[in-house]
Amino acid sequence: MRFYPIAANIDESRYEYETADVYVDRMARTKARHIWARRDDIADAMGFAAGLPVLGADTTVVLDGRIYGKPQDKNEAIETLVALSGRRHQVLTAAAVCGTAGEDAVTVRTDVHFKTVTRAECEAYWASGEPRGKAGAYAIQGRGAVLIDRIEGSYSGVVGLPLTEVVQLLDKYHITYWHEAGP
Repeated sequence: MRFYPIAANIDESRYEYETADVYVDRMARTKARHIWARRDDIADAMGFAAGLPVLGADTTVVLDGRIYGKPQDKNEAIETLVALSGRRHQVLTAAAVCGTAGEDAVTVRTDVHFKTVTRAECEAYWASGEPRGKAGAYAIQGRGAVLIDRIEGSYSGVVGLPLTEVVQLLDKYHITYWHEAGP
């Protein structure tokens, strides 16, 4: 099965008093619904079958109840990394599927323990370019791995797509992960 990445370009603003769990679930579902609603036009433009299920996902970082999304600038990134320094925070990733069989979603929580980092390390990390566009201003799958002491939970959920849970969701739509390797 081939996958087609398509940006949903939705408003990702958080509602007042919305918990992180509710927010990340709403974002994943909204992204999937947005693309599902446009599936015929998208399929025509890209040349694939319109009935394919749509997978939407969203990731956020939470520390002491505060959501740390993608940093808007260097100062916000540095402030985020300093706040995470020497602390345990949660990464929440939700994945939602929309298809002819309906809609379903799952949220995965992982505890991430940051090592203590200096402001200079945070600034050097920002200069690498990697924190831009990353929830919590870091990427565990890249240079940001050196900021992390340990995790408890799903590594792939911290990367941004909890693979075990996504495979289980896709199974409901008869999209299997295991298939014969082709040429």
